[in-house]
Amino acid sequence: MTAHLREPFSFESLPEGTRVDRSRILLVMDGQCALCSRAARFIAAHDSDDRVRISPAQSELGQALLLHFGMKPDDPDSWLMLEGGMAYGSLDAVLRLARQLHWGFAVLAPLGWLPVGVQDWIYARIARNRYAVFGRDDLCALPSEALRRRLVE
Repeated sequence: MTAHLREPFSFESLPEGTRVDRSRILLVMDGQCALCSRAARFIAAHDSDDRVRISPAQSELGQALLLHFGMKPDDPDSWLMLEGGMAYGSLDAVLRLARQLHWGFAVLAPLGWLPVGVQDWIYARIARNRYAVFGRDDLCALPSEALRRRLVE
């Protein structure tokens, strides 16, 4: 999902049996990507309000949500954030989440002013090269208690 394809969604329209806690932010991220694993651990350490939940893209829930929003679970560009009745993807989702986690990320705000196509291009370059640059890791391998509380499968 690119930022310009964001559309409101209804929790009732999610695939049958899919449950999403409306009071929290839900992230669907690659559970095998070292960059995503580090991000998840960062979130667990800095989400002081305990608002964020994470579902690996490889889980049933993660796959169902990605498919529901027209994304492919095995596509490196598939990163999804559900918050307040909206689905966000691409760099837009990353920036929205970052500014909620730590004030220091305000320095990234100008990236949000870039045209959507440029944002998507930047995000795609990082996403498509993440294994080569950052390697592979298992998000669920021996997670800390803080991270384990946030994992939703």
